[in-house]
Amino acid sequence: MTITKTTLTGVLALGLIIFGNSLLAKEAPELLDRVVAVVNQDVVTLREYEQEVASIRAKIAAQGQGSPPEELIRKQALKRVILIKLQMNEAHKLGVDVDDATLSLAIDSIAKRNQMTLDDMREMLDREGVSFEIYREDLRQQITLTRLHQKEVVGRIRISEAQVDNYLANSTNTPGGKTAVHIRHILLATSEGASSQEIDARKNHAQQLKEQLASGGDFPAAAINQSNGRQALDGGDLGWLEIGQAPNIFIEALVTMERGDVAGPIQSSSGFHIIKLEDYRGGERSIVDQTHVRHILIRTNELTSDNDARNRLEQLHTRITGGDDFEALARSHSDDKTSAIKGGDLGWASPGDLVPKFVEVMEGLDVNELSEPFRTPFGWHIVQVLERRAQDVTNEARREKAREALRKQRKDEALELYLRKLLDQAYIEEHLDE
Repeated sequence: MTITKTTLTGVLALGLIIFGNSLLAKEAPELLDRVVAVVNQDVVTLREYEQEVASIRAKIAAQGQGSPPEELIRKQALKRVILIKLQMNEAHKLGVDVDDATLSLAIDSIAKRNQMTLDDMREMLDREGVSFEIYREDLRQQITLTRLHQKEVVGRIRISEAQVDNYLANSTNTPGGKTAVHIRHILLATSEGASSQEIDARKNHAQQLKEQLASGGDFPAAAINQSNGRQALDGGDLGWLEIGQAPNIFIEALVTMERGDVAGPIQSSSGFHIIKLEDYRGGERSIVDQTHVRHILIRTNELTSDNDARNRLEQLHTRITGGDDFEALARSHSDDKTSAIKGGDLGWASPGDLVPKFVEVMEGLDVNELSEPFRTPFGWHIVQVLERRAQDVTNEARREKAREALRKQRKDEALELYLRKLLDQAYIEEHLDE
């Protein structure tokens, strides 16, 4: 369909920039800068390193968790900065970047979602002690990394209809009646090529830790202090996941777990996992309001001005209201060639399928009513609503959730392997002690 809703990058769609709890490092005091690590042809400076340390401290403080040892914070901070350097350099080599126009659009979108003007945002950041330029570049970096992961990891994952069928056939997608779960997670990693003695020692440690946590131990604090997982500094919080989005190795345990239960250790190629089920919810049927709609589009370009496009549609509007056939006029005049061959028919549209202005006009029409010409980013349109219905899309929703779950299962492991590969192939020297 031509008139689809355009979205921003995953980092915006997922709402990763939360204003009520800004975790950006505040502008660091003046430091005598020096190199603390060499990463291939790049370097990590003391300033970058200390900013990451401050960011981690702020994040832990915002979670209300006890602070882990300073040595652990600094170790993780250096690893994070090194990984970011490696990924940003890889993005540069692959031509993955974020231009100023895209960045400005992203910032405007974030401000609107938080019911702020751009001036409000600047004032809020200023109160937090964060410069607007630091915020912009941090956001540019986040979007760049999201695009890199999409290109090199997510974009390489292929999910076939047969795999979806198999997934649904082998899982009701509701183990134990659960359709979505809120999980915390601890990973005690084993190194590649670890000896059987090392693996046994790690397993014993994981078993002891699991027993402590099952007896009422502080799971978030343990995750912060001991987990090697990427969400360690979030207290191991994986957030809410559709049940199928949880790694396959967790599903068997989740079937019988109740709120507050701790399970593990669960072994994988990465190491030993311990999980806690914070909460869960059941499934509901998916009923959506759909509209059967058709349209005629006149695009604007170097040959067709804005006024020309509108005038042409006004003439077509007059002809249709005078009795001319909509389908025939759409076939011969519409610039949306995909729908033109079907007489302008866009089929049944669900919420989110179409751009906001198109939806606004469409929803304001009665069945069989013809709109006045209106403009969207695609050009000028006239629209006619043919039918409306409430549609049960539970099956379609289940299949889409299955696709998302399969992608999610593969993405986490694929991303871990991708980052490990970058580290393994990199030349790294640390100079913290100098």
